[in-house]
Amino acid sequence: MHIVDLQNQYYKIKDKIDAAVADVINSGAYINGKAVNDFCDNLSCYLRSSYVVPCGNGTDALMLALMALELKPGDEVITSPFSFAASAEAISFLGLKPVFADINPHTFNIDAEAVEELITPKTAAIMPVHLFGLPSDMEKLVKLAKKRSIYLIEDVAQALGAKCKIGNKIQFAGTIGDIGCTSFFPSKNLGCFGDGGACITENPDIAETIKIIASHGSSKKYLHSRIGVNSRLDTLQAAVLNVKLPYLDDYIEKRRRQANIYNNILKGCDYVVTPYQPDNLYHTYNQYTIKVDVSKRDMLKDHLASKGIPSRIYYPLSLNRQPAYKNFIDKRSFNMPVAEEMCKRVLSLPVDTEKSDEVIEFIANEVVNFFN
Repeated sequence: MHIVDLQNQYYKIKDKIDAAVADVINSGAYINGKAVNDFCDNLSCYLRSSYVVPCGNGTDALMLALMALELKPGDEVITSPFSFAASAEAISFLGLKPVFADINPHTFNIDAEAVEELITPKTAAIMPVHLFGLPSDMEKLVKLAKKRSIYLIEDVAQALGAKCKIGNKIQFAGTIGDIGCTSFFPSKNLGCFGDGGACITENPDIAETIKIIASHGSSKKYLHSRIGVNSRLDTLQAAVLNVKLPYLDDYIEKRRRQANIYNNILKGCDYVVTPYQPDNLYHTYNQYTIKVDVSKRDMLKDHLASKGIPSRIYYPLSLNRQPAYKNFIDKRSFNMPVAEEMCKRVLSLPVDTEKSDEVIEFIANEVVNFFN
């Protein structure tokens, strides 16, 4: 059993994928081919967003966003310590200062009240990570960013297709802040067959700036108006994404159905806390992550492995404790008690588009059996 079954997902749409890839190969337009523009237009339409600018991967998307906003070395960017390293990596690589704000123990996402306490005159941006498929509390973060006149950059790599209710308006995660950044890594809700990413924005100037930076700082061939990088979505990957995009809502609903099966079986287990689902946020379950007593988590993982069931710990060490960032953070970010506790308690169970209800029931029952 795989924690994410990408092979069978491919088999179900094999003819369409193979045809799309063959079209690219036959065209010879492997870089910036027609499929790239088509995909960006289609994703923009899906998200009801004005601009989607493609790039090489999700980490590049974060870096391009920070570069486009012209943040200066030493500027502070507040982000989550409970995440994959890409967010803090992008901030640090550009000479900016990552400032970690502790997380909400229920959502696993950055806590808006903790963010507000950390804002200083050097704070240039907030970078919430929509973890495991659940958006951050964007209503509070938008108000805070506007109040303090700072940028809001969304890392939506794990939550493309997730939605937030802000006031009476429903918006897709990634379209709410100044820039949204996503990844098309194969295991994401919308994944390609390699690396890929994109930036999402409503601002035409920001979109154009990102496009220029991603193309060696060039808006015209061999004329470089600014320092840039080489980051692009290959035509082959765009072709794959174009085929898969119409299935995204169905993929998400399958994940949500599996989450409901888990919830119904695990709700009677006193030793397990199932994922939190606020009424105003639409969870896409890129991961189904439970909380378990610290003394039992690793034993549960071993028990599941003995039954042929894979599981993952996302994440075993919070970013504020990672050796790479010890010289980048100050005392404000050193202790993150909630994030550090979650690192000891979380366990992600298999969830994807292909597993049957019976398989999910089997996994959930094995979790219950372990504690009985």
